[in-house]
Amino acid sequence: MIAPRLIPVVLKQLVRHRVRSVLTVAGVGVAMFLFIAVQTLQQGVKDATEAAAGDTTMVVYRENRFCPATSRLPQYYVDRIRSVPGVVSAVPVKIIVNNCRASLDVITYRGVPAEEMAVGSASGWTGKWQFLSGSLDEWRKRSDSAIVGETLAVRRGFKVGQSFDSSGVTVTVAGIIRSPEPQDQNVAYVHLDFLQQSAGKGGGLGSVTQFTVRVDDPSRMQAIGLAIDEKFKTQAEPTTTRPEKAFVAQAGADIIEIVRFTRWLGWGCLGAVLALVANAIVLSVQDRIREHAVLQTLGFRSGLIARMIVSEGMLIGLVGGAIGTLLALAVVHFGRFSLSQDGLSISVSADWSVFIRGLLISAGVGVVAGLVPALRAGRREIASCFRAV
Repeated sequence: MIAPRLIPVVLKQLVRHRVRSVLTVAGVGVAMFLFIAVQTLQQGVKDATEAAAGDTTMVVYRENRFCPATSRLPQYYVDRIRSVPGVVSAVPVKIIVNNCRASLDVITYRGVPAEEMAVGSASGWTGKWQFLSGSLDEWRKRSDSAIVGETLAVRRGFKVGQSFDSSGVTVTVAGIIRSPEPQDQNVAYVHLDFLQQSAGKGGGLGSVTQFTVRVDDPSRMQAIGLAIDEKFKTQAEPTTTRPEKAFVAQAGADIIEIVRFTRWLGWGCLGAVLALVANAIVLSVQDRIREHAVLQTLGFRSGLIARMIVSEGMLIGLVGGAIGTLLALAVVHFGRFSLSQDGLSISVSADWSVFIRGLLISAGVGVVAGLVPALRAGRREIASCFRAV
């Protein structure tokens, strides 16, 4: 943009008007904080609902049911599901949730058979887990034990050996896990038979909420899902089978619509950054009309002066953007927020790519904001500058 030797000159121009510069940077920081917060929401929705080429997981649910409390299927369905060609594994899952509505603080129990939690089992439940504390062996020792996702553990302050109660079910934490799967981060995995007996409602022994199915070929997921549903079409409890992420997208439709609406908030934040930086640059240039004339007299070309003004805008955008982006990432990281609905979670997540994106966007907006005042200053004649009051 400009030679490094001229950077101190640009910085000096900003420091001369400390109050104006600080207020502008603060305004940019607030706007970028909101923009990055919206970006993390959208990233969480993308991770939870967008299918990847290698996804092989499907969910078998009670037809025309959404909340786990209303989806009741016989556990013996599992043998017939496993007999469908292309099905690698089928795991009966009992889900108990303390709140089916959209909420930021939900505890979801997932009851699974103990044999399906074995390392190397066909279901692959533990293959991607990293135990931060506790172990799978500790979970097997007690029927009332739970393996808790990292997000839930941090949000509620759970530790290994600690007991907690939700929805009338009391369990003891046997392990805390970190998993790349969004649905593992905000749940407590417990023994299936224990949850069936402990839950006050939901069908008791022999009744489950869903079946988690893994298939051998991602390209055949639709055909396999139709084959599963065809087996139970005439039963008293018919099923509907969808890829897991499609299931999450449908169950969390209300949350997804809210997050989509926040995109407009994001664009509004960028508009606010543009207006703030542009206003600061315009006022700054207006105060320095005669100084620019002196610089032109000393040999500074109009193009160089224009680039210096644009550099001011970029610097303001970078500083404010860096502050706002770092604050947003810190809040997301330490807050461990998660939007839940119908026992399914959409984690608010972010990584360092969001920080880089925030810096690039704020710098770009700063450059755009400085273009018009820079062009006006570059085209102004020396004589008219000296006559300006």
